[in-house]
This record gives sequence, C-alpha cells and structure tokens, in this order.
Amino acid sequence: MNKSALKKRLISFFIGIAIFHFAAAQDTAWTSKKAAKWFKTDDWKNGLKLVASPSVNKVVFAHQYHKNKAEWDKAFAFLRDSDLLSMKPGKYVIDGTNVYAMITEGPEKTFEQSAWESHRKYIDLQYVIEGKEKIGVAPLDSATVTKPYDESTDGAKYTANGQYYIAEPGTFFLFFPGDAHRPNIKVDGYDDVVKKIVIKIRLVN
Repeated sequence: MNKSALKKRLISFFIGIAIFHFAAAQDTAWTSKKAAKWFKTDDWKNGLKLVASPSVNKVVFAHQYHKNKAEWDKAFAFLRDSDLLSMKPGKYVIDGTNVYAMITEGPEKTFEQSAWESHRKYIDLQYVIEGKEKIGVAPLDSATVTKPYDESTDGAKYTANGQYYIAEPGTFFLFFPGDAHRPNIKVDGYDDVVKKIVIKIRLVN
C-alpha cells in the first residue's frame, strides 16, 4: 500500500471515530424538549403510580437517571413495593450507601424554624406518606450561603426566594445539587403529624 492510500485510510478511520463520538454525545445531550418527551413516557417509573412534582428539573433528572439507571430503578421499586403506611420511622438500606431511605413521623416546623438547604453527594427523593407539608424550591445559583457546605452532613444552608408547593400523598419531589429546597414547613390549619420518606440517591457526575 502506497503512502497516499494509507493516508486516505487513516483519514477515513479518524473521520469515522469522530462521527461515532459525535453521535454518542448527541445521544446523551439532554435538551429540554428531549428530556420532557422521555419524562412524559413514564417508562422510568416502572409501574410506580405516583406523580412527580412540576418542580422537577427534567433535564437533570434524565441525565442522572440514564447515568445511574440501576440505582434509580431500585429507589422507585422500593417506593412502589413497600407498605409505607405500616413502616416504622428509621433508616432503610436499599443498595448500601448508594441508595437508602429514611422515614420520619412527627410535627412539622414553623416557617421560621425551617431552612433552605442543598446537597452535593446525594439527590433527595422526598415523599409525604401521610399528612401534608409545605416545601420551597429555588435555584441554588440565586441563593445566598448562610452556613457553608459540610461534607460530613452533605449539606449547606441558605437564604433564598423560591416557589412553594404543598406536598401530599400522591406526589413526590426530586431535589438535585442545583436545587435549594426548604422542606418540612407546617401547612396553616393542619396540626396532625406528617409521615414522610426521603430516599437518598447517589449523585453521578
């Protein structure tokens, strides 16, 4: 094979590699439209009958789910298959330190007692099993740090202006590292205890 032919083959080879990597990148580049279409299929729920809060960042969710599908599927299966109403407060291991759940039951906080927070290592799936509470959500980049990130607790505290939602049975929330959230706020006029589950899902970069 002469040098000219070899050069042409090498050029074709590298063009093919470039096209392959471009196609792969396109497949994992989640646009708002692509993520919304995937989200709407509900395939990711695997039979879970709950509804996701409109506050969920679909682009980040799509990226995290497809990067870490096995662990997300375990989290949703736990939520789907567990008799949450009869489960006692405490920690439940789902997949080692990759996915675990905590169930709490008690009175909610006043607005002044609650605080904005965020996490870096884990994503929060929060679901009110019984009762109702108010939850705030705000973009992290618009929040002001009041307590710097502590790796031992995987948390930081903030002040922020966000949008508030009423969390009740039937709807779950997802909070990613880019979401400041303010959970566990007492709903005016509701004085009963609230039973809640928080599933921690390991973040994948």
